[in-house]
Order: sequence, then C-alpha cells, then structure tokens
Amino acid sequence: MNTTLQSLWQETRTSDPVRQRLYQVLRESIIRMVLVPGQGLSEKELADTFSVSRQPVREAFIRLSEAGLVEVRPQRGTFVVKISQQAVLEARFVREAIEVAVVRLAATRGLSSATLMELHDLVERQRRCIDPQDHDRFYHLDELFHRALILGVHQQSAWKVVEEVRAHFDRVRYLSVPDSTPIDKLVDQHAHILDAIERRDVEAAGQAMEIHLREVLISLPDLVRRFPDMFEDQQTQSLVKEASL
Repeated sequence: MNTTLQSLWQETRTSDPVRQRLYQVLRESIIRMVLVPGQGLSEKELADTFSVSRQPVREAFIRLSEAGLVEVRPQRGTFVVKISQQAVLEARFVREAIEVAVVRLAATRGLSSATLMELHDLVERQRRCIDPQDHDRFYHLDELFHRALILGVHQQSAWKVVEEVRAHFDRVRYLSVPDSTPIDKLVDQHAHILDAIERRDVEAAGQAMEIHLREVLISLPDLVRRFPDMFEDQQTQSLVKEASL
C-alpha cells in the first residue's frame, strides 16, 4: 500500500483549517489501514509530522474519539480502536437500507445522461486498477461510484449518512483486498448494478446492490481468522449469521 500520512495530507485542501485537514487525514488513514487497529498515536509525533502545533492534533483526537475510531486511555495514551465486527455489520445494514433504496429509485425514475456517463467512466477507470492491483485508487473510485449514484437521485442527506458510517465498513474492505475479495469481482458487481439501472429493472438493481454490500459477510470470518489482533470481538459466526437474516 503506497498511502502515507504525508500523501493523505497532500490530498486535503490547503484552504481548509488545519484542524479540519488533520481530522480528514487521520480519519482516512485509519480507514485505509495506514494507522492500524491498536496502534498508539502520539500528539507530539503527529504535530511534528505535519509541522503544526499540538492543539489541532488534540482537537482531531477528540473528533475521532466521538466517531468511535480512537480511544483515549487516561495515563496511557490514544490508540486506534480495533475493528468491531458489530459496528461493521451495523454499518453494512445502514448502507444496504439506503443504497438499495437508491438504486431502486434510480431504476424507477432513470438517471440523467451526465450521471450515467460519469458512472460508466468510473467503472472503466476501476477496471484499469485490476492488473496493477491498485487498491488505493480502486477504493477512491469505489467511493466516487457510490457517491455519484446517491447524488444522482438527489439524496444529499443519504450520502452524509453513508459517509458517517463507512469508516468501520471500509476498514474491513481494505483488509479484504486482494486475498478475500478480488477487485475484478467488485468491479463486475458495479457493472451489474449500473446495467440493471439502465434496463429500468428495479428488482434486479436492488438485488445487485444487496449482493455487492453483503460481500463483507463473506469476507469477514476469513479476515478475523487471518488478523485476530485487529478485531475487538470474536463472535464472528453468530454475528454474521444474524446479519445475513
């Protein structure tokens, strides 16, 4: 994985306040597993890394704690929280409820030619990530695909909710590629979703999105076995069985 704290910092807008840029960088670094579950975080080291004062780092820690991504332990320090399987499955539930409704609406009403063109372009760009196994680029394009779908049916509030819950969900997705979930499989799923929307097949569109978002239920047990130290709870089978009902 080529992503670093510095490369994420360069992706932020220099016009934004430092505290906002720091929060975005640290949040994204946790999602992309640049900062791994259980890792300790130092205010001073991060302040030195970005050449900023410790105050905005402290403020970023508070926001990350409120989002459930870091834990501040008195007298011990601040740590990236381990992945909670329950939080992942709850995030998947929320995303499925929203995004299945979104694609059904898109298939019912249709999408603008501009949105369809954007979605086809994103799928093509995702395909170009397969051979070089460019996971970071793929997941950036994946996020843009889901965003374009939701905004394409004019549901900005729904996108805000998806953005809020995706952190826990996407940490597992980053772990799952390429060994548990190949990129080409995910790209094909996007293509099937888009095809069903264009055919105005409401049921097929909803089913395709459901299959896509339930991919995590397939990969999660394997990931817990392979990376036990990254997960908070171990009741994998019962949790996944309950989530799939």
